[in-house]
Amino acid sequence: MSKSHFFRRFASGHGSKSAGNSGEHEASPLQKLGWKSFFQQQLSLDELEKYAPLRVTEVHRSRLVLAGEEGSTSLSLTASVASNMPTVGDWLLVARDSGHFVRLLNRSSQFERMAAGGQQVQLIAANVDSVFIVSSLNDDFNLSRIERYLALARESGCRPHLILSKADLCEDHSHYLQMLHPFGEMPVAVVNSLDGESVMQLRDWCLPGETIVLLGSSGVGKSTLLNTLSGESLAETGDTREADSKGRHTTRKRSLHPLSWGALLLDSPGMRELGLVHVEDGLVQTFADIEALARECRFSDCQHQSEPGCTVQNAIAEGVMDQRRLQNWQKLQTELCRNGRNLAQKRAGDRALSQLYRSVQNQSRRRKYHEKD
Repeated sequence: MSKSHFFRRFASGHGSKSAGNSGEHEASPLQKLGWKSFFQQQLSLDELEKYAPLRVTEVHRSRLVLAGEEGSTSLSLTASVASNMPTVGDWLLVARDSGHFVRLLNRSSQFERMAAGGQQVQLIAANVDSVFIVSSLNDDFNLSRIERYLALARESGCRPHLILSKADLCEDHSHYLQMLHPFGEMPVAVVNSLDGESVMQLRDWCLPGETIVLLGSSGVGKSTLLNTLSGESLAETGDTREADSKGRHTTRKRSLHPLSWGALLLDSPGMRELGLVHVEDGLVQTFADIEALARECRFSDCQHQSEPGCTVQNAIAEGVMDQRRLQNWQKLQTELCRNGRNLAQKRAGDRALSQLYRSVQNQSRRRKYHEKD
């Protein structure tokens, strides 16, 4: 087989079958895992022949679970692999003959947060197409938290959708829907995650070959939603405390699950703390209404408090904007600056420490050289 023919066959659905007389083709195993031209264009023809692209479906302490054309396999998390910081959703190249790791493919998108302690960035997921932000219709409903998730999703370039779960426990859905007015035209679905018919409305948002990540706090029903949508018991579920609507951690690791019609759902543990970092553009998009008003303030350095000619405060006084939204915008801006400063200080400290190590090593080598003389 010529290399050009191999490339065409690989691109159009390696090993695909014709679907009747319609001219359509059944998706290849890789396409069902989310393989797209964006990733294929990163490979040369020689690499396509020598190496197998595998997708990370789970990350454990000492190994990765991968899926590819031949099914699932695992890869030890050696130093060379770990240095690339693979996360769920990543695509790796692995040698077909030896199974050795070759390289990590560039990501089409990535989700990251500031790890606890505010000193380093933690990857959440990679190569995601859409985001389901799940929030339950109870005391856990929190507009400021939704805005935080929205900034993260929009920074990545993914399509955000809002899923309002536990509709069966809420008599008045309209109250919650009215509070979403500042979010504009974002798609919103109200569901009972235990009801198959209710959840089935989400299938139109779960397109074949696309990866959707479920984000939300513990207890909002992400794992229940995954199980009902897939028709299988893929994830462990738990109850929510009735006293305060707080959930318990049942999902303990991020994992990627292919659905029968070709979409992939990425379930993730509920995050009690989602520290934002590197989401400046996402924040601007999430608070586009405030950004537009702020440009009309009389003073370019307006703090939107009590300054004369502040269009933001005027909008609040007229009932056009909520004070909570302004306060959250300011809070997230402050958080971004703080986290960016912490990372810069850590990088500077790491460089200084590396320079100290090199200096000590050079002095040691010089002493040994003089001792030999």
